[in-house]
Amino acid sequence: MKVLVINAGSSSMKYQLFDMDNEQVIAKGGMDRIGLGGGSEHKYVANGETYKDTDLDIPNHEDAIQRVLNKLTDATVGVIKSMDEIDAVGHRVVHGGEKFACSVKITDEVVSVMESLIDLAPLHNPANLQGIAACKAVMPNTPMVGVFDTAFHQTMPARSYIYGIPYEAYEDHQVRRYGFHGSSHKFVSQRCAEILGKKPEELNIVSCHLGNGSSVAAIQGGKCVDTTMGLTPLEGLPMGTRCGNIDPAIIRFLMNKYNMTIDEMDAYLNKKSGVLGVSGVGSDFRDLSAAAEQGNMRAQLALDIFTYNVKKFIGAYAAAMGGVDAIIFTAGIGENDDYVRAESVKGLEFLGAKMNFDLNKTIHGKETIVSTDDSSVKIIVIPTNEELVIARDTKELSK
Repeated sequence: MKVLVINAGSSSMKYQLFDMDNEQVIAKGGMDRIGLGGGSEHKYVANGETYKDTDLDIPNHEDAIQRVLNKLTDATVGVIKSMDEIDAVGHRVVHGGEKFACSVKITDEVVSVMESLIDLAPLHNPANLQGIAACKAVMPNTPMVGVFDTAFHQTMPARSYIYGIPYEAYEDHQVRRYGFHGSSHKFVSQRCAEILGKKPEELNIVSCHLGNGSSVAAIQGGKCVDTTMGLTPLEGLPMGTRCGNIDPAIIRFLMNKYNMTIDEMDAYLNKKSGVLGVSGVGSDFRDLSAAAEQGNMRAQLALDIFTYNVKKFIGAYAAAMGGVDAIIFTAGIGENDDYVRAESVKGLEFLGAKMNFDLNKTIHGKETIVSTDDSSVKIIVIPTNEELVIARDTKELSK
């Protein structure tokens, strides 16, 4: 069975084609600047080779999908003879609200519900819907499945997701904590259980998905019981450009001081804050580390704030679950930045979490237990694979 996984952004699209008989990626690629003009690039990887088409005019997502299919079926670089070989398409959808606690087969009714949730994710869900519509236009008879970033977190109890504001906000407008990166947290927590030779039901896990967008999740018995991101991905850890948790009164205070509109404040919190705002250097942790090594105090402060907050949430979630068996680091920073991992667990020996700091320094993007042999809490680096989660769910629902 061949499954095409689509991750559509507002002006971008990433994709992977899986052979689900062995769960191998046959081909993958991505394109940018969809609908923006100015020349787009389509990067395509297949059969060990990388191909790039540049200076393209990609006016919309339907055209992008057609380009994907053209490349996959190309007589020279393609990996399938016709699009009929694609048995199903899985779509990443950012926000499922309370409507979707699991992946679902996409129907007109499902699309209608997704449209009703646009207010909760105005930057993401419209792009996801465009990707679905584009696929339907060129592949009308192919089964399609929606896999939601928020679904894994729908097992949270009310005490974890209800905010301390008038309850009517939840009743009338579904204002609550939803959480994101659900496919990633699901994948690495299940893989953690496999590595430890345990059932997910037997473990308390703190999963740290650390990238330009970062979140931590408490996973008890295979189910999420708390997570750091909230109504939107802005809450929680300070991230690449997002502020994370702040006193809400800061918003009005700074809007008055800087004479900002609400849209300007939204951009300030989402695109100008986080480690970028603190450091003044950038949002890439490699640049921060290089600047810190050269004595840039603000870059070092940004790293300190980030790792302190990761450590704080690890401790909080260990307390919430009554103990922790494993701490996972995943995503771009979690998998590759040994300094961030080390600083995020330093001082947690009282929990039973003891890192092998020498081994940790050598691990970049490789699945490895980096805790000491006598550590009662296992610290594990696990590369995430959100696309495989989407492909697996799509395969299951398309049988």
